[in-house]
Amino acid sequence: MIKTILIDDESLARDIIKFYLQQYSEIEVVAECSDGFEGLKAITQFKPDFIFLDIQMPKISGFEMLELVELPPDVIFTTAFDEYAIKAFEVNAIDYLLKPIEKERFDMAIQKLLNKHSHGESLNRDHLDIAALSPAQSNRIVVKKNGIIKILNVMDVHYLEADDDQVKISTTDGIYFKNKTMSFFEKTLESSQFIRIHRSYIINLSQVSRIELKEKDSYMVLLKSDIWLPVSKTGYIKLKTSLGI
Repeated sequence: MIKTILIDDESLARDIIKFYLQQYSEIEVVAECSDGFEGLKAITQFKPDFIFLDIQMPKISGFEMLELVELPPDVIFTTAFDEYAIKAFEVNAIDYLLKPIEKERFDMAIQKLLNKHSHGESLNRDHLDIAALSPAQSNRIVVKKNGIIKILNVMDVHYLEADDDQVKISTTDGIYFKNKTMSFFEKTLESSQFIRIHRSYIINLSQVSRIELKEKDSYMVLLKSDIWLPVSKTGYIKLKTSLGI
């Protein structure tokens, strides 16, 4: 039996998918969710083979939810906004269904799923970095700590630090970790507000207290949180330009 979960804030959309699935006895709907938080819990609990996932939902988007899933299942995206089609396929989705979903188009997506299921291929996480880029996500960072999902306002971020295969995010109310790269945040965060001062550090310019020369061509920056961080030569040039000094 192939297990699936329906994640969509519109109950009518979920009902249509369930109706269409009636002819596929090999597919079992193990859960229905109305937002990304519920979806994440259901995926963790039921470990489905694939999911039907709406992209624009309350609280967190479908792409943001996928970022928090350790081993993402295959995905058939469902949405009323066709602008997300390219992004959906960039995350190696099985298919992309535009609402209102037509039966013939639905059947095509299911056939793709059934054909791929036998090969055991999975979601390409590397492409999530591309798909996650959106205006909304330049103003927030979705993280998970101790099983709790939190949406961080980027203006509460003091600095970001490379930490092995993760990025440590230092904020007003604590430290969080994200399975992303420094390059991802350098591209995502507003460049007029966040500067990469070192290969291992990105800082919020509003947190800068002062800059000091420690040794020849070696600078350090002091943040308002009383943290000293190293500044590379390239970072110093970018920092001076951004601060107008």
